[in-house]
Amino acid sequence: MFDFFRQHRLLLAPMAGVSDEAFRALCREQGADLAFTEMVSAKGLSYANEKTRHLLRLAPGEDQVAVQLFGHEPDTMAAQAAWIEEAMGESLAYLDINMGCPARKIVSKGDGSALMKGPELAAAIVRAVRAAVEHPVTVKFRRGWAEGDETCVDFARRMEDAGACAVAVHGRYAEQLHRGSADWGAIARVKAAVGVPVIGNGDVRTGADAVAITRRTGCDAVMIARGAEGNPWVFAQAKAALAGEPEPAPPSVEARLAMARRHARLLAEREGKNIVRMRKHAMWYMAGLPGAATARARINACVSVEDFDAVFDELLACAQAHAE
Repeated sequence: MFDFFRQHRLLLAPMAGVSDEAFRALCREQGADLAFTEMVSAKGLSYANEKTRHLLRLAPGEDQVAVQLFGHEPDTMAAQAAWIEEAMGESLAYLDINMGCPARKIVSKGDGSALMKGPELAAAIVRAVRAAVEHPVTVKFRRGWAEGDETCVDFARRMEDAGACAVAVHGRYAEQLHRGSADWGAIARVKAAVGVPVIGNGDVRTGADAVAITRRTGCDAVMIARGAEGNPWVFAQAKAALAGEPEPAPPSVEARLAMARRHARLLAEREGKNIVRMRKHAMWYMAGLPGAATARARINACVSVEDFDAVFDELLACAQAHAE
């Protein structure tokens, strides 16, 4: 039994363009037990693509990460999993295979959740990767491909039979993308059907949600994705709630903007002066704040730490004036 999740119950999900080194560091500080890198293309790694390999870089002080690979060719997936294992050594916690991403540019190539339509190929990938590495291999997938056609239970059993050490289940169908609500019942049905640990994912935005999904599904760990965007504090709230302790109060405006500034600086330390990728994070941090609607246009023109600081200064002043 893969008992890793006895000590690692709160996970930051792999999110393309989001789970960068800076964001992972902030979420770990707030209580995430483990963070994933951004999902990594096996094909990109096979071309020795430095842009792809860059995604595997750890943040200062980061001891371990999990890495999620996506692709649909068993041999390529296996070879690149072996390369990751050799390159990362003890910094690698485990490898996950992405069979849940519903993005059109991913599924159009047969990757991500498209693999749920071909469980035989999906199982072949798991077997190939398991044979190529010594680290545990897990699989992340959705409730099913087509709306109304739940296949996750059978799919989970196939992945377990192929050698998956754990499975992560998102309670939406691939065709739903992010619409509607995640059905935690699907996660519970998978948990009842397999013997490996099950990670619950979907619509966890508060500490109370982390408790609720755990009780509803019996899942061994909770994976938080969009609920952490602009809100690394969700991990502190979830950790307290799962321990039966009062949740920390939501962050103040000052705390939200201070975290946004720190995030920008951490990005700049690793990326250089051009931190355009901070724009989406800034939007999330300032969502709902007084003056946020007006500030969005300015955020879309920000490039440097100084650019972002100027907008955050205005937002802080607006919030203080609004409170008077």
